[in-house]
Amino acid sequence: QVRLVESGGGLVHTGDSLRLSCAASGRSFNPYEMGWFRQAPGKEREFVGGITWSGGSTRYVDSMKGRFTISRDNARNTVYLQMNSLKPEDTAVYSCAVRWSSFASYGYWGQGTQVTVSS
Repeated sequence: QVRLVESGGGLVHTGDSLRLSCAASGRSFNPYEMGWFRQAPGKEREFVGGITWSGGSTRYVDSMKGRFTISRDNARNTVYLQMNSLKPEDTAVYSCAVRWSSFASYGYWGQGTQVTVSS
């Protein structure tokens, strides 16, 4: 069983930066991809971006390219989301998830961490 724990959220101002972490526990952790998602109040969860575990290839939703960067530390079983130039519309609960193969959907969600950006 895999457990994902996000951290690093908080209350920031417009233009600030935050780095979120997602630590995975569980033996033989070797997913195909780790992803970040977010859900704003009253909205559906949306995909932010992902990173392949072995090669470190990243992909992002177009609207977040340039401001958000995903990285990983395989030795620590941790994936990061660096968010720069934050805007009030980035306010959401940010969660990470695991995708075990290129044919699979995301699963094993973390509990999420709240990011609030004040104007």
